[in-house]
Amino acid sequence: MASNAAPEQGRNIDLDGAYAAAEERFTAANPQSLAQYQRACESLPGGNTRTGMYYAPYPLAMARGEGAYMWDLDGHRYHDYAGDFSAGLYGHSNPIVHAAVKEALEAGVTFGSASAHEARLAALVCARVPSIERVRFCNSGTEANIMALVTANAVTKRSKIMVFEGAYHGGTLSFPPSGSPINVPFDFIQAPYNDIDGTAALFDQHGDSLSAVLVETMQGAGGCIPGATDFLALLRERASQHGAILIFDEVMTSRLGPTGRQGALGIIPDMTTLGKYVGGGMTAGAFGGRADIMAHYDPREKGHFVHHGTFNNNVLTLAGGAAGLEKVYTPEAATALTAAGETLRARLNELGQKHGLPFQAAGYGSLMNIHFVDGKIRSHKDLAGRNLTALDLFHLEMIAASIYITRRGYIALSLALSDDDHDYFVAEVDKFLSANGSLIAP
Repeated sequence: MASNAAPEQGRNIDLDGAYAAAEERFTAANPQSLAQYQRACESLPGGNTRTGMYYAPYPLAMARGEGAYMWDLDGHRYHDYAGDFSAGLYGHSNPIVHAAVKEALEAGVTFGSASAHEARLAALVCARVPSIERVRFCNSGTEANIMALVTANAVTKRSKIMVFEGAYHGGTLSFPPSGSPINVPFDFIQAPYNDIDGTAALFDQHGDSLSAVLVETMQGAGGCIPGATDFLALLRERASQHGAILIFDEVMTSRLGPTGRQGALGIIPDMTTLGKYVGGGMTAGAFGGRADIMAHYDPREKGHFVHHGTFNNNVLTLAGGAAGLEKVYTPEAATALTAAGETLRARLNELGQKHGLPFQAAGYGSLMNIHFVDGKIRSHKDLAGRNLTALDLFHLEMIAASIYITRRGYIALSLALSDDDHDYFVAEVDKFLSANGSLIAP
């Protein structure tokens, strides 16, 4: 594929011109993906069934993956730095997870009964996440968050829910600055993320009517913005004070260390939601927490809450998830991957400083996001001035350099990526900033 090159003299005289040229090269290099996209548009709105997968001029279509790499329909190989938005923790076809799923598949799938798999994965989750004394499974992080919220409403007999500006808890629980017309119709109160005074004022006003406080310990889709320790501690203190249920959405961040971000910070919520990688790469979600809260789902008890779901305990997810947590993503592996991510992020940030450009990688551990903006990022408001055209150009030029990342600059490391992969990635980013720095500089 084409590599990063300096802007053509007289042609790419500005950033828009550089991006237009990158689109032309992308289209010329990927005719099979274009043909696949055109076929998809005949039966899918915009050729798409997962909004985040779309980007202009059209998305690449992948044919297969192995380890840290993917191949598209045109035969190009990519270093996978998107990691399926953190679901691809194990890389592609990890042999241990693959064997567990294959064994479960061959034994039969649709039993419509209990199996040994659900208790095995449940025990692993309860041992790993400090706040989860009891857990229930579902099919996605979105579903897990919805279940946690309806649980909080039912337990507290209240209806107001505090969420945070810039948050993303699933396709129907999204709070970008532009708003979302398809959110579930809960009674939301939006508080400013990482703003202690502003959030405390909303607790003063609404605290005694809150059923739940739902927060990401690091805003993922919002740009990988870590929640400050004192901010999250305030949420713990005030939720307890007002009798609200504090829910940590660790769908992404539970991978950030042996006990998730809550364990690393020592701030323990009442409930936690999980998803993404927890099913070993299969569709998965989970919600759990204090035993007294989760006891409402005990079917042996009169008046228990009902939580049906045909695929809540599907054996492929449970077998793959258990094999992954038990044999692959051990506490030691989680510690090592988090450290590797911190090292990579530091190297990327050094490049921004080296070139004197508004370029940085926000995040923590194995999850990070590239932003073309100066200054410390504490909330979505600090991203208002970011250079989105530079980010679009960066995305296409990384693809041209055989590095697959998301259009918004989100990066999720997998266990399959090596130090050599990281060295290559850093070198290509360095080349990009050298070639395009004059176009990006403010």
